[in-house]
Amino acid sequence: MNARSSAIGVPAAGLAASPKSWVADFVLLAAIWGSSFLFMRIGAVEFGALPTAAVRVAIAALFLLPLVWLRGLMPALRQHWRRTFFIGLLNSGIPFACFSFALLSISTGLSSILNATVPMFGALIAWLWLKDRPGAWRIAGLVIGFAGVALLAWDQATFKSGASGIAPGWAVLACLLACVCYGISASYTKRYLAGLPPLVTAAGSQTGATLGLALPALWLWPARMPGASAWLALLVVGVVCTGIAYIVFFRLIENAGPPRALSVTFVVPVFAVFYGVLFLGESVTPWMVGCAAVIVCGTALSTGLLRPGRRR
Repeated sequence: MNARSSAIGVPAAGLAASPKSWVADFVLLAAIWGSSFLFMRIGAVEFGALPTAAVRVAIAALFLLPLVWLRGLMPALRQHWRRTFFIGLLNSGIPFACFSFALLSISTGLSSILNATVPMFGALIAWLWLKDRPGAWRIAGLVIGFAGVALLAWDQATFKSGASGIAPGWAVLACLLACVCYGISASYTKRYLAGLPPLVTAAGSQTGATLGLALPALWLWPARMPGASAWLALLVVGVVCTGIAYIVFFRLIENAGPPRALSVTFVVPVFAVFYGVLFLGESVTPWMVGCAAVIVCGTALSTGLLRPGRRR
């Protein structure tokens, strides 16, 4: 998110009366975003972190820009290109690079669990920046969520380099930096890009991220050309996990409303862990499961999705 869902300039929509119209999209989006960690891991092993992020956003931009043109939205993109390009670096370029770096030394499951803190960071930054003060239960959720992150990070707190040459502690910090960037971009979008067509924001952000990462990616481009499997992984993560995922998310916003759409973040780790175990042979520890439960509960409270004592 990844993430990335609360920061694309989508206007609020009413909740649909029947869940049948959005449940399939909800599950599909969680499955797609859960797979992004797997494909980024495959690509990063051969491309490296920055080139992986750059290729991902470049493919997404090439996928989304023709849609903007076909829908006659190019004038809106030209008018707002500065802010959409900037949000692209904050909402895609830096986070994708951070997660690609982290996935070289920690599991896809662990990185996806850390990614589930995005709404929590978003709530905290909105409080500090937009003065959107949370109530008592939401503050309690922030405390619980950050306690879960601390417990999970403590288990990976070593800063001694592992087999990949990257210490797990640095990888965890990279994931948290990505989540902070997502949180900042959410508040920035709410303040400066409200009302802009979401497809314009999505395409502009991916284009901006591509331009921002181009030179560093070329500088760090691998001396040996990556294999077909790595290219295929980045093609999938660019088109499916970024381009198509945005379209599914927009439809979910329209049919289910923003609160339910944002809660997809809590389901993404389930798919990410499953893919990691099935395709990469990763292991899941009881400690990870317990910390994930604490993080999800804290995030649900901090975002207002879970309110004890609320009548349904």
